[in-house]
Amino acid sequence: MPPPPWPQLGLHVIAKPIGPVCNLRCAYCFYLDKESLYGQGEDWRMSDRTLDAFVRQYIEAQPEAVDVIDFAFQGGEPTLLGIDFFRRVIELQKEHRPPDKQIQNALQTNGLLLDDRWCEFLRANNFLVGLSIDGPIDLHDKYRRDKQGRGTFERVAATMQRLSRHGVEFNALTCVNRHNGDHGRRVYRFLRDAGVQFMQFIPIVERLENAEPQAVSDRSVRPEQFGRFLIEVFDEWVGRDVGQVFVRDCDQALSAWVSAAGADLCVYAQHCGRAVAIEHNGDLYSCDHFVDLPHKLGNIHDTPIRELANSPEQEQFGRDKHQKLPNVCRRCPWLFICNGACPKDRFVAADGQPGLNYLCPGYKAFFKHIDPTMKAMAAEVQAGRPAAGVMHRLRAGRQQAREEAVATGPIRRNAPCPCGSGKKFKSCCMRGS
Repeated sequence: MPPPPWPQLGLHVIAKPIGPVCNLRCAYCFYLDKESLYGQGEDWRMSDRTLDAFVRQYIEAQPEAVDVIDFAFQGGEPTLLGIDFFRRVIELQKEHRPPDKQIQNALQTNGLLLDDRWCEFLRANNFLVGLSIDGPIDLHDKYRRDKQGRGTFERVAATMQRLSRHGVEFNALTCVNRHNGDHGRRVYRFLRDAGVQFMQFIPIVERLENAEPQAVSDRSVRPEQFGRFLIEVFDEWVGRDVGQVFVRDCDQALSAWVSAAGADLCVYAQHCGRAVAIEHNGDLYSCDHFVDLPHKLGNIHDTPIRELANSPEQEQFGRDKHQKLPNVCRRCPWLFICNGACPKDRFVAADGQPGLNYLCPGYKAFFKHIDPTMKAMAAEVQAGRPAAGVMHRLRAGRQQAREEAVATGPIRRNAPCPCGSGKKFKSCCMRGS
């Protein structure tokens, strides 16, 4: 079977304009130690010269077919640069933007510095804000603490309200770790009830150095735990929120069930390599999870982004995701959605072959659980109807189950659910609406 073609459409650069510098000390942050890549006394602020080169080259690197160019700023904590830095970003984008292109901006932040002035700027310039929040206070404050060791939940929650008040579009980025990993339903309900409409759930997997090949930190989410977390989220979402709340993993799954092209998120796509990372000084890396010397592509002051991102080295980095799949993955019924998932987590051996994803058992449980509903949702979409129609049928099925229970006595736990989901009653409507 030939490998899938190398994707040439679109290029995404994640900008780290202040490197790893941050006002928090989240216990699981993988980026803080990137300071070791550069010398003592490093000026971490991206210079105007580098910013200008980045904006211009990133726009020039996009294929002609791309109409909307997405800029994403992360860190560290990018708001430490101040509003004037991002005003300059807007100026440069206007200067270099071709008339037939649109530009959108996104900012990933812990939210501590977003006062009213920041919110006014973000709203006026249509920034999409990704706000890091790990759930209610007892779940969030476990690992997301400031430099003084204080919890940050109250400040982040206040920022979430402030963003809503100013009409700033935002989504929630939740890191799923061993502490909050048993509370998928509770985390989802908390975010939904707080008005969050877009959710991303990122698994924390910290591989230990100088330990067993498959050893991870005690903060890392367990594979089965992550699967249960996603299942709880899915069951809450599909029961009442389809079309109103958007969960990244659910959206990506539906894309895979609907179209042979599959998911487009790098985690689930056949290839990676089209989302590179740029550091404060113009160094370009294969991915923000691989900001290290072996994956440094070069510097944009020496070689343009277009050449670096399409270099043979980067193309091979992207192809490796498919080419290095172990046989157990190639035989898996969920390969069409998973594609081995993120390469950074593929350090488990299977049948004597390396490259199995640490989270594989969790992903398998999740995909198996959602399969009947996803098939039904895909049928709705392919028939030109909204996917939310499945949600309404599930509600009707639950009502029917309740009516049957009243009329004839309780439905057996292992009987097929009356709603038609294809699941057992105990795994579906028995769980409640």
